[in-house]
Amino acid sequence: MSSEVAIVGSILLLIMVLGLVALVRTRRQVTTPTERAVHMALHTASLAARSLRTGLSEESAAEALPHLRTLTSAEAVALFDDEPRRLAHEPDDDEIWDPDMLHEAAKAAASATGDQRRVLVSDPCGAESPVRALIAQPLVASDVNVGVLVVATTRRPGPGMLGAVAEVARYVSSQIELAELDASRARLDRAEVLALRAQISPHFIYNALNTIASFVRTDPDRARELVLDFADFTRYSFRASGEYTVLADELRNIDRYLTLERARFGNSLDVKLHVAPEVLNVVVPFLALQPLVENAVRHGLASKGGGTIIITAADEGTDCVITVEDDGVGMDPELLRSGALDALDHSEGAHVGLTNVDHRLRAAFGNDYGLVVETAVGAGTKVGMRVPKFRAGIRA
Repeated sequence: MSSEVAIVGSILLLIMVLGLVALVRTRRQVTTPTERAVHMALHTASLAARSLRTGLSEESAAEALPHLRTLTSAEAVALFDDEPRRLAHEPDDDEIWDPDMLHEAAKAAASATGDQRRVLVSDPCGAESPVRALIAQPLVASDVNVGVLVVATTRRPGPGMLGAVAEVARYVSSQIELAELDASRARLDRAEVLALRAQISPHFIYNALNTIASFVRTDPDRARELVLDFADFTRYSFRASGEYTVLADELRNIDRYLTLERARFGNSLDVKLHVAPEVLNVVVPFLALQPLVENAVRHGLASKGGGTIIITAADEGTDCVITVEDDGVGMDPELLRSGALDALDHSEGAHVGLTNVDHRLRAAFGNDYGLVVETAVGAGTKVGMRVPKFRAGIRA
């Protein structure tokens, strides 16, 4: 019996070995040398992009050059900025590089014109040097020279190598251009926050100060509390740092705003808050909720002398859903279909930046995360936003 078991075991072992051999052979046949070369080139390019997407600097150039050297199959590479000033070279070997000749090649390429815009220098360091040629290729982003890629080779460069250097230079240029776009978008986001502050402050400050003044003689203690709330509100709204904050801080500032508005409207303004505790630390764009609440007060309730505002923040899986609803005058949905959020922004002077918030949400989280508006004449307005509970790279 034991011998039969041993025989069966041996047969099974043989089958497994043959299967593994067949699997290895199959895998070898699936991936060709060309496919492996393409994969390696794409992987190397992605490694270079990580540094270049931060912009062209000494640090990013030094990190990217080893990968660019691999892509060009050159003995040495260097990156210059637009002055041109050498940012870094790889390898760090002065015996390969003639600094004067290197700078002259980069300078000539930076000022070159025409389709090729390439400078080729043969035997730049003399016959005794192993370097047979320098290839200096301008880096062009948005039709502007932003730097120069210089490649040193120990063989006479043919059309294939010249083409490879040109393609690598275009790739580097595109990454630098994307870095500039990222920086421009960040500057635009900051500008939109400043614009949003400018939009909010004139509407609110005038009414708040008038309300506080009305209590100075009749109720000095109430006036003092309102002044402190007003100071805290403006300090938060005009803080200098951070494009993002947590939901808890936004709600705290909205409470200050509504305290001042309730002092103006009295008991005719009712506020209800429904917030799930687990979403209080969700990151949201700075001043993302303030315009929604101010629009509900000014556009929805002011014309009818008061009403109810309901603020809800709910946990929905990977997202947090936040809504601001009022029972005010509402508006014609056709206006929203024709003019989107601009209709709310400009109708009856309620220009408090809803379009601004919509753009910032989409820029931060993607087009699936814009504002959603539900309204009808006489039925109030409900404005909602959906934000991810976590998004890599975004912090308060």
